[in-house]
Amino acid sequence: SSLKSLFSFLKSNPNYRADIDGLRAIACLAVVLYHAFPNRLPGGFIGVDIFFVISGYLISSILYRHLFNQEAPGKVHIIDFYSRRVRRIFPALILVLVTTFVLGTVLLYPSEFKLVLKHIIGGSTYVSNFILYKEAGDYFDVASKFKPLLHLWSLGVEEQFYLVFPIFLWVIYKLNLNFVLSLALFSIVSFFINYNAVKHGFVSKAFFMPWSRFWELSLGAVLAY
Repeated sequence: SSLKSLFSFLKSNPNYRADIDGLRAIACLAVVLYHAFPNRLPGGFIGVDIFFVISGYLISSILYRHLFNQEAPGKVHIIDFYSRRVRRIFPALILVLVTTFVLGTVLLYPSEFKLVLKHIIGGSTYVSNFILYKEAGDYFDVASKFKPLLHLWSLGVEEQFYLVFPIFLWVIYKLNLNFVLSLALFSIVSFFINYNAVKHGFVSKAFFMPWSRFWELSLGAVLAY
């Protein structure tokens, strides 16, 4: 009955997109299969890229509804926006961080636990990607398998994007600029930063740094517009 109630709620929600949820499930499955069987699905990590586009699409859709609201146009409701993000993410995040902390105190040596504690702090403040890059770690190397919170780098990139993007959209709206052109330029600049970093051998920098990943989220924003 609980599942039936959930499905009826989703059907009654006009903003719910079953197709996007399906795509998100495929992306999630691809990442899980890649980590479990890397030789069977060597390109499964592209699921993260798909997640970024989906996230940019969904979040920018919310921002557009505020910006183009007929009753009170031109507002992005920043405090409400961030409080929603906190309510959505923190319950699961806190569970992961607390579980890692407890198991770490039991299972790890002090030197190992010190590293995990640094990653817990990074995960709780959305700066995991900067910490991991500073450690000069490659997401795909063997040592990375011993970092239980490695996956939080992508959450850091997303939240850093959401610090910048609502203000960016508000500026476009206030200056009456072309949305598609502005978002396209934003995406192109970020993509060029990514390409240039990879071209000059800074692969980890291109992978972990937010400005070389923003183009994926902003592509979702272009699609939403």
